[in-house]
Amino acid sequence: MSLTDNYKLNLIQWYPGHIAKAEKNLKEQLKQVDVVLEVRDARIPLATHHPQVPQWVGNKARVLILNRLDMITPQIQEVWKDWFKQLEEVPYFTNAQKGRGVAAVSKATQTAGAAVNQRRRDRGMLPRPIRAVVIGFPNVGKSALINRLVGKKVVESAARPGVTRQLRWVRISKELELLDAPGVIPVKLSDQEAALKLAICDDIGQASYDNQLVAAGLVDILNYLQAVATDLLPKSPLESRYGLDSTNDTGEGYLHSLAAHRYQGDVERTARQLLTDYRKGYLGHIPLELP
Repeated sequence: MSLTDNYKLNLIQWYPGHIAKAEKNLKEQLKQVDVVLEVRDARIPLATHHPQVPQWVGNKARVLILNRLDMITPQIQEVWKDWFKQLEEVPYFTNAQKGRGVAAVSKATQTAGAAVNQRRRDRGMLPRPIRAVVIGFPNVGKSALINRLVGKKVVESAARPGVTRQLRWVRISKELELLDAPGVIPVKLSDQEAALKLAICDDIGQASYDNQLVAAGLVDILNYLQAVATDLLPKSPLESRYGLDSTNDTGEGYLHSLAAHRYQGDVERTARQLLTDYRKGYLGHIPLELP
């Protein structure tokens, strides 16, 4: 099923100037980096993978972090773990806001960087702090993760994309230095299905999309996932929350029915409410992607 048909005329595109500038600086700074921490959103691990990451990482060590662990179930976590294992990857699941899983990330970063100092010692040079960079889409929790790694608030973090605007180095310990980079996003969001998921999860700027289209897309995705993965999702999340079944409706149809049912026919308000409820976890622990 393609959810992107609605988006042919309403392309979601977002590439603010500060991101273009940051990306250019990031490429220059990467020369100094030993380890890349790639942070993705655990609800949408595929949509939040930047296509250029492999190119940026090159032959450096990489640690894969799926943040927002609190927004998916342990069962979904296992499904992704198994899937990444087949790709010979180990994802580290974190809830950066609460600090869960962060110690394991710190350890993995140190381990990944240890080889750098071993090479230095082999050449008769002194060891130096490992340099790591945290990269990922806007609003996936990079700044919160850095603050947790440091153990105090050193970078501003907020629940909206685009707060970090320039690159800066943060000293974590005698052994580790971290580069906090602004969110990076592809110049063109050619995969509109992924762009839709980024918009639903609030991982791109709000000015780039239409709330009603995105909320309708959310309903379509939920209906689809209910049909293909009944055992992995909460049962009828929309009906449980709003007292109105969505399964026989298109996303757009449901939006209008729900507006009439609960919000005095105000479709825009309904769309905003749906998106807020999903983002705050009020509909349950629901991923928008499954492997």
